[in-house]
Amino acid sequence: MARVFVAPSLILMALVALFPVLYAVVLSLFEYTRRERQGFAGLGNYVAALSDDRFWSALWFTIVFTVTSVAAEFVIGLGFALLMNQTFRGRGITRAAILIPWVIPTVIAAQMWFFMFNVTPGFINSVFGLGDFNWLGQPGWATFAIVFADVWKTAPFVALLLLAGLQTIPVEITESAMVDGAGRWQRLWYITLPLLRPAILVALLFRTVDALRVYDLVAVMTGGAFDTESLSVLVQQYVVRTPDPGYGSALSTLTFILILGIGLVFVRALGRDIAIGRTEGAR
Repeated sequence: MARVFVAPSLILMALVALFPVLYAVVLSLFEYTRRERQGFAGLGNYVAALSDDRFWSALWFTIVFTVTSVAAEFVIGLGFALLMNQTFRGRGITRAAILIPWVIPTVIAAQMWFFMFNVTPGFINSVFGLGDFNWLGQPGWATFAIVFADVWKTAPFVALLLLAGLQTIPVEITESAMVDGAGRWQRLWYITLPLLRPAILVALLFRTVDALRVYDLVAVMTGGAFDTESLSVLVQQYVVRTPDPGYGSALSTLTFILILGIGLVFVRALGRDIAIGRTEGAR
């Protein structure tokens, strides 16, 4: 009976989520001249996309951005979470200060870091005495600036997820380890991190999927120039700026397949971890 009552909502959500995806797949099978449909193209748009150097360049930047930003956000977020989980005077103010960057809209944060990394007014250059060093006008350094802005913006979100996981760990386990003589790093490595694994997987899932579709930071800070064009920026180029719905939809579908595949890996790992946890708990 419960499934019967829930079914209409699930069906509606499935239609809302699947219709754009299926429609993009249909569009990708046709050839267009700007927005005028010319005829059936089959897999021609996909072949063209996979043989386009610009697609592989965007894919490479997206992967580099995802790996570096998510790794840095996890390390910094874990440190923030461990700090916020401690009991000390001013903990509430500390938590609020750490979470402020996450509350700021991404476009506003991107615009702020654009001005800070730009030659004019050049706040970063003036602080470090770098003169007219052009962060956003050089390959490599432009990528670093975008990754830095993303880590500043999103590490607090990872910290919030990990903090929720830390608060589910029974205090008795840590106290028992302290009585047995386990040091701070031993408790972290052998107790905290293993018990925090479900929360870590959830945080990595959310951030990896979000990073793979990065658009705002790139569009505002560099516009995709200097080897910083992401897959989402490339899709937007062919869907909106120089409209080619067929080719743009093919790029969008390839991006969706990539994100879906990586997401399923995390979901499967998370499900297996929960199942193992339940089995060990039953024992």
